Amino acid sequence: MTIKLYNTAIRAKQDLTPIEDGKVSMYVCGPTVYDRAHIGNARAVVVFDMLFRLLRHEYGADAVTYVRNFTDVDDKINARAAEEKRPISEITEETTQWYLDDMAAIGALEPTEMPRATAYVPHMVKMIEGLIEKGHAYAAEGHVLFKVRSYANYGKLSGRSVDDMIAGARVEVAPYKEDPMDFVLWKPSDADTPGWDSPWGRGRPGWHIECSAMAYELLGERFDIHGGGNDLTFPHHENEFAQSKCAGHDFANIWMHNEMLQVEGKKMSKSLGNFFTVRDLLDQGIPGEVIRFVMLSTHYRKPMDWTEKKREEAEKTLKKWADLLKGAEHNLRPHLDVVDALSDDLNTPLAISLLHQHANNTTDPVSAGRFLATIALIGLNLEHVSAVRMAVEHSFEVSELVDQLVKELATARTEKDWAKADALKSGLAEAGVKIMIGKDTIERELGSDFDPSKLEALK
Repeated sequence: MTIKLYNTAIRAKQDLTPIEDGKVSMYVCGPTVYDRAHIGNARAVVVFDMLFRLLRHEYGADAVTYVRNFTDVDDKINARAAEEKRPISEITEETTQWYLDDMAAIGALEPTEMPRATAYVPHMVKMIEGLIEKGHAYAAEGHVLFKVRSYANYGKLSGRSVDDMIAGARVEVAPYKEDPMDFVLWKPSDADTPGWDSPWGRGRPGWHIECSAMAYELLGERFDIHGGGNDLTFPHHENEFAQSKCAGHDFANIWMHNEMLQVEGKKMSKSLGNFFTVRDLLDQGIPGEVIRFVMLSTHYRKPMDWTEKKREEAEKTLKKWADLLKGAEHNLRPHLDVVDALSDDLNTPLAISLLHQHANNTTDPVSAGRFLATIALIGLNLEHVSAVRMAVEHSFEVSELVDQLVKELATARTEKDWAKADALKSGLAEAGVKIMIGKDTIERELGSDFDPSKLEALK
């Protein structure tokens, strides 16, 4: 089966023809780890996880190498560490694990390799030295900058011309730059900032050189696919492409970019109050599969609108499928028409439409098993959806029971039935419910030792 993918570099779909027969290599730009991943960050993860799953299905799990990096040296990380008075390594370890946990919750497989930028600084220094030797970079005032005009095809990936970019720029040009478009490969570090020794003094790498160096070390001079959000097309991917080519590497054959996410028709923004993280949704009891389903319902090259209506519809669909297929086993190959849809530039909306049709024909073990195999291919776990639903329903039942017992306590106090009031208060405390009695109110709080089974005796 031929997989077709849209290549940003040529503005058209093309057949995926692996460089090495029977094996596929893919690099996707990962997160800068300084905080929780927001819902927009998750879209690229879901898109390229879907591609990873399709490639594994087509070529075999051992034949696909998927690299996604962690940027763990960055000014945002430095700022947070300073603000919280915590070591930078502690910040990055914590937020990296948050990221892995949250992405796993939305069904993302871990990539084959997950390099951290700080482990590859010597490789970056070596690449920068090579660029200087070839006349594509220069050192100035502790910095090293890439000479944009030394690469004739600069701007080709993003479809821009250097002169137009300069004309449209409204930024102050650093005095050490030979040209306004030149970008930083290395910059100096002060005593409070992470730094490494280099031929240009103690400093740290620029953002763009990180991915070029890690991709080269882990995938070689040439690899099949490079992915990321379309906000990275310029300048990040354009700069990666230029510096890698000038270093003598062919780099990526196919460049893929997913469109951005908005919320209820508006750009996600803290100022608009529509900014939320993946963890925010998970903590509200929304299964990760629902988040994934909503994202896959829009083609990756189209802007995606996260809405409460879509979330509700996705949850209803997955609950329906979970009930319909309870007890079924996915021991068969997935539906070929769904695989065909995915193979045509990840047409996930069509794949989901076909799944709705197949769901109506799961009346026997064979058809049910094939449906579940297809669900597994797109990264959905219906058993987990059912488990989350039961947990949420149980939490509502427990909360209602606690509220009912608190009302009974209030009534007993009003009626001066002190024996009953004391028994209820003691029983709630024994179950881990903290009771706070005010002049006219009674408030409750569930403690970390809350045990709902101990409420049964109070009913």
